[in-house]
Formats: sequence, structure tokens, C-alpha cells
Amino acid sequence: MTVESVRFEHHREPFGIGESQPRLSWLVGTDVPGWRQTAYEVEMTGDDDADGAWSSGRVEGDESVLVAWPAAPLRSRERRRVRVRVWGGDDAEPSAWSEWHAVEAGLLDAGDWTAELIGPDWDEEPGRSHPPVLFRREFDLPAPVAHARLYTTAHGLYELELNGGVVGDHVLAPGWTSYHHRLRYHTYDVTELLREGLNALGATVAEGWYRGRLTWNSKRDVYGDRAGLLAQLEVRLTDGSTVVVGTDETWRCATGPILEASLYDGESYDARRERPGWSAPGYDDAGWSGSRRAPIDRTRLVAPTGPPVRRTQELRPAAVLTSPSGRTIVDFGQNLVGWVRLRVTGAAGQTITLRHAEVLENDELGVRPLRTARATDSYTLAGRPEGEEWEPRFTFHGFRYAEVEGWPGRLTADDVTAIVVHTDVERTGWFEASEPLLEKLHENVAWSLRGNLVDVPTDCPQRDERLGWTGDIQVFAPAASFLFDCAGPLTSWLRDLAAEQLASPDGLPPVVVPNVLDGKQNAAAWGDATVIVPWVLHQRFGDWQLLRDQFPSMTAWVDGIAERRSENGIWDVDWQYGDWLDPSAPPDDPAAARTDPALVATAYLARSATLLAEIAALIGENAAADRYAALAARVRRAFAAEFVTPSGRLAGDTQTGFALALQFALLETPEQRERAGRRLAELVHDGRYRIATGFVGTPLIADALCTAGATQLAYRLLLETSCPSFLYPVTMGATTIWERWDSMLPDGSVNPGEMTSFNHYALGAVADWLHRTVAGLAPGAPGYRHLVVAPRPGGDLTSAGATHRTPYGRASVRWRQDDGAFALDVDVPPNCTATVSLPDGAVHEVGAGRHRYEVRHQPAPYPPVVPRPEHVQL
Repeated sequence: MTVESVRFEHHREPFGIGESQPRLSWLVGTDVPGWRQTAYEVEMTGDDDADGAWSSGRVEGDESVLVAWPAAPLRSRERRRVRVRVWGGDDAEPSAWSEWHAVEAGLLDAGDWTAELIGPDWDEEPGRSHPPVLFRREFDLPAPVAHARLYTTAHGLYELELNGGVVGDHVLAPGWTSYHHRLRYHTYDVTELLREGLNALGATVAEGWYRGRLTWNSKRDVYGDRAGLLAQLEVRLTDGSTVVVGTDETWRCATGPILEASLYDGESYDARRERPGWSAPGYDDAGWSGSRRAPIDRTRLVAPTGPPVRRTQELRPAAVLTSPSGRTIVDFGQNLVGWVRLRVTGAAGQTITLRHAEVLENDELGVRPLRTARATDSYTLAGRPEGEEWEPRFTFHGFRYAEVEGWPGRLTADDVTAIVVHTDVERTGWFEASEPLLEKLHENVAWSLRGNLVDVPTDCPQRDERLGWTGDIQVFAPAASFLFDCAGPLTSWLRDLAAEQLASPDGLPPVVVPNVLDGKQNAAAWGDATVIVPWVLHQRFGDWQLLRDQFPSMTAWVDGIAERRSENGIWDVDWQYGDWLDPSAPPDDPAAARTDPALVATAYLARSATLLAEIAALIGENAAADRYAALAARVRRAFAAEFVTPSGRLAGDTQTGFALALQFALLETPEQRERAGRRLAELVHDGRYRIATGFVGTPLIADALCTAGATQLAYRLLLETSCPSFLYPVTMGATTIWERWDSMLPDGSVNPGEMTSFNHYALGAVADWLHRTVAGLAPGAPGYRHLVVAPRPGGDLTSAGATHRTPYGRASVRWRQDDGAFALDVDVPPNCTATVSLPDGAVHEVGAGRHRYEVRHQPAPYPPVVPRPEHVQL
């Protein structure tokens, strides 16, 4: 029995954290069947010597996820080492101690900051693009360094350099938060980069989200119109003294080789303008300008709740192509988010231009879906005979293809590399099936999450948008939480949502967070992210404190919308996105769905009120629980009166409408539910098994068919390959999830709609059903403390499975069927239990360990599959 992976809150790297009492989690490794923890002990020490450590003593309890901090709170800058041991079952002896795990607090109080926010002392014209600013400062350390920390943020995007070397591996730092309310800072251990004597600290600050171009309206200076740097270096020397170097008016400023750095438009770099040695000691900065202090509210400074954005992967070209017009195009074989690194030798002044796009159209670069985003990088050579290497640092692109112009000589696959960039979340979920197209669909979903989690959960990563749309993550949160450990980033995003919402006079949230749009829509399914996303994170990661923290945001939303209902109790007074991008909607009107927007809005109000009642009860808000349960009941009655016939037919008669009614429990009688289920099945049959749902209906349609007893029909819908369908994009060579079911038409042309992204995770929400129903692995209690294992084989699949690293450890389900024989293997993590439901109806309650079942099972009749087109590509 071993204790492993002690963690603090949702941090994989608990360094410079913002919690003074971080909750603890740990994993137990044991092969003992049915093992359950009965007690634990936490030991802490404040230095490298374990002697004299503080101990909690034996604490009776079976919790091992997000356990309350048992000791005195951390102080700013304080570092402690922690280890854990546990008791299980009737064991008289504890496990061995875990390894020591270090945790260090950042600057927890505004008063810990002595540095000033500074900008260059030259005037910059508002409303236009400006090149990044270089900041530098030299300082002396009179003794060797024992310990050093650098705390940094910026108004813009920053990259730090110390004594000529880059600090850390973060990119696009400090990321994007609602800067008016929360500005994130990062902490770096720079002990090894400093030396006794003269040192130099430098930073490059680009406009980024702070003052760069945002949205299709080309808004600039949303948060401010000047670049700013805030840096505080704290050095403890071996003689016991401390040196603090903070940004102030003594810093020097200049511009450098980056001429432009725009998130949408790209980066332009002239290597001839480089300033060699500018961040190293001894550099002559006599020609540089001074700096100017700027106001900053230090109470807005917050530490991260999750990992930073990093370079996570490198991809070599799959092919180097020549287009019909003679242009050179590099195909990286995967739609990704990041940029291109190049290695080149050529004459000084030669400029290489890289244009990025997700698809080819007529074998040329397909740039129309980018709208006004230029997505173009350029590099002008310095002419070094040994060659030059360059990559952008302050932009990112969504692309599979890069068109290269101006390359000296012949471009080869060895000359360029695609750098994948996203929030460095840990992969935690995998899916497998006997159908390769289904496995490819699932990997496309994972790639879309990577591309749309560049600090903020966005809609798309390529065009002039890239915004944190609330509706997209609301429908996708369950799939996201299985695939990656995204609790930390989404917790940060929810704090921004609440800050934006509760600062609004009406208490209603914006549709994008951070909010950079003019005006607000009170949109169902979008605003319901206030309730549903925290609920999903609670269910998947076991974080009940998040529910309490977000409770004011949840109640403000539900109360605000409840007041907007009409006299008949339904919500029909606001414009709605509705079942956005229903495939029947014309290319130029994605909101023109077949399902009544008022039906969607009222259904979601009932859903959020129901969840809020349950949440209130969980956190001890009993009066609120009763109030929201009563509200939910009233809304359900209003829904039934307005939209449901006595026999169970539904106004609008759409797949999405029936899916909402069935999955949100809006039908009052068993007869209505049975008739609604039959009608939903009829609609799917009548639609020849093609998908007919948009953003709202797609996450629910497969579950609704299963609720109606039509599991095989759900598989028939899932495995269809004609357009529109889940697998149609896969047959067209997609490597991410498309925004539209037909973003690319069968003839290879791009959908004529203005919004046509090829990397948009919302319609990939079906992955959650793949995990829970096809593979059969679902949470039965918060954090997967109890598993529900209920695979429901269907279609022509002969096997499927899923593996998930739950907060308690690795869980997996794998099944195989052949000629009526069904075999199931289940792994339940230590300290967990599971309910295993087999296709033959048998149910087993089991504990931790490995379990195998073999039963006879004859699948229900399956509707015939249309032959696949010959152009299938994997």
C-alpha cells in the first residue's frame, strides 16, 4: 500500500499559489480488493530537514480528495513540504509515508507588492497597433544567492529574460482574465539564473488581449491603451540579507526587432533590428528611453488556479505541396493551435511570410473563414551564415496549413516545425472502439479542446473572435472534464464570469467571458453556464467548495431570469440563440433553428432551477433549496401548459425539443414520456438517421434516445456518415470538430456562411455519451467516488472501452462481444465503489479492484448502415 501524488487544490505545480489553506488530495496504490481508507495522517515541515515536522496525528476519515488543510495557514512566500500516510480496512499499521511534496504560496496580500507598474515614457497613440516594448534594469548582488523568486504580470503579454536567458517556459503570459477585476501574476524560481555581482533583468511586453485588436469589430484598448510591466524580484543572499528589485522609474525602455504582434493578425520580426545582449549585464542602454509609473489596483492581482499556457508538442510536416497557383504550402497533417518555427539560411533583408489556414479550398489556402484575421507571420533575415531559427512569441494561429512565401531556395520538411500551444492541462481520459471512425471522432474532440483552451475556453482559435462563449463550454464541460484535468482553468474562468456578472447592474452574465462585447444578451443555455459548469466540475472533480463560491452567481442568474418570464410562466421575452447552428439553419442565419427559442429558454430555466435547488441543499442553504425547487416546479408546469399536448406531442415537433423534454424531466406523466420517446424515434427514422440538432440538442439527443428505449437508434445516429452526421467530417478528413455539421461541403468547398470554423468543440459534446454509454464509465458520486459502469453495446461495434484518471485513481472499462458472448473488464480505483450494470439486466455492487464478467447478450435489431463513401480518410 503506497500513497502517491499528493496534490494541493487543483494545482499540478503548487508553486506561487494563491490559497493560504490549500486542500489536499492523494492517491493510494494497492492491489487489495475492496480497499477503503479509514484514517490518514499529514506531516509538514518548513525546510529541507524532516526533523521537527508538524503532524496532524491520526485523523479518522475516508476522504482523500480535497481534504481540508489541517495546519496553520500559509503566509505569503512560505514554503512547506507535505507528506501523507493512510490506514485502510482493519489494518493496524499505516502505509509507508508518501514522498515529500512541496507547496509554496505566492504574494497573498496586496501589501506584499512594492514594485510599481511601469510603461515607456514615450507617448503612444490610442486606437492603433504598437510594437512590443523592451524593459531592462541592471542590479548588483553583493553575495552569492541562496533563494530567489520573481513575481510578474503585465498589461499585455510578457516574456522575461534574466542575464540573457529566457525565464520559465510560459507563453502568452499572464493569460487572459477579466483584467478590470482580476489580473493574474506568476511566480518563477530564478535562483539558478542569478549570480553574485552584476545582473540584468529584462522583459518584452506585447499588446496581447489587454490593448490589442479583439472581436470582429476590431476593438482596441479594451482594458487600457499603454503597455505595462509589474515585476518584483526578491533575492535572499547567503549572508542572510535580502535584495528586492522592483519595476520603477529607473528601468529603461526601447523597441526591438518585433515590429507587430497581434493575436489575430500575426507577428512581424526583423532580425536586423535585434539588440544583442540587451537583457545581459553590461549592455550599453544609453540610447534607451526612461520609464513612467502607471496606476494599478494591487487588490486585483491573483495567483493562478491552474497551469499556464505552454508549448506542449512539436509536429513535423506531413507534406510540402505546390498549389495550382504555384504557391508553397506546408501540410502539418493536423489542425492545431500555435505557430511555426523555422530554420533558414539566407541573405540579410530577405523576408519570409507565413500565412495560416485550417483547410485548403480548390487546393489553395482557405483563408475566407478567417474573416478579417490576417493570421500572417513574417521574418526578415539578419543574414547570418550559420543560419537562423525563429518562432513567434506573442500571437497564435489555428491552422493545419501554412503557405510560405519568400523562402530562399527550396523549402523542405526539415525547415519548419509546427509548435502546439495551449493551457498545459493533463490528459486524463481515453476512449477506444472497434470502429476506427469513432476513435478518430474522439481524438478530434480532444484536439479541439487543446486548441480552444488557450487560457480561456473559447469558441474557435483561428478567426477574428476566439472568445470565451459561455454556451460552448456549458454543453462541452462534461466531455472536457473527462478528457483533461481542466478544473483549475475552468475555476479561474468561473471567477471571471462571476466578477463580470455581479458587477453588472442587472446581475446577469455576459455571453462571453471575459466580456469584450458591446451590450448583453440574456441568452438561455449560454447564461446557464453559471449553474451547469460549476455543477459539472463538482460532479467530476468532487469540488463542493466551488458550488459555495459560485452560489451568488448562480442565484443571480436564476432569479434574474425568473423575473423576466411572461405572465404564463414561460421565458419568451428575449432574443435567443436557441438551438444554435441547427443544420437546417441557412448559412447566413445560424439562429434560425427549427426548435422554438422560447421552448429552449423555458426548458433551461427549469433545468437550472432544479440543479440550483439540489446545490443549495448540498451546501446547507435549505430555504433557498425549497425556493428553487418550487420555482422549478412552476416552470415545468408552465412548459407543459405551453408546449406539451396531453398525449405527449411537443410544439415544434423537433429532435431538440423532445430531447430537452425527456432529459430535463419536463413531461408530467409516464404516458407523455412514452409518447415523446416514440415520437423522437420517429423523427430520427424520418430524418434517415442524419443529425438534426444544434448546440443545445446535440449533447442530449443520444441520451434522450436511450431514455426512450431506443439505444440501437442512438447508435444508428452516431455511426451515420452522410451529411450532416457526427462521422461525416471524419470521412472528409477532419482532425478537429467543426463549427457546422457541413463546414466543408461534400464537394470539398467551404460552407458559404460567415461563421465557418473547423475547430469548434461544442458539437463534440457527444464524447461524453461515448464515455458514459458506449464505453459505460460514468460518475455515480462526486469525483467518481462511486462509479456507474453500464455499457450499452450497439451498432456493429464488437468492442469499446474508456480509461479515466479520476481524482481517486485510474478507472477503466472495456467490453467485447462476439456471437452473443459479452465480456466486461472493470478496474475500480482504491477507496471507491461501483455499480456494474450488465446488458442482460444483472446488477453488481463492487469495491476497489479488478472485476470481470461474462454473460450472454443478443443485441437488439440494428437499422441498416448506409455504405460509406469511398473518400473516407483517417
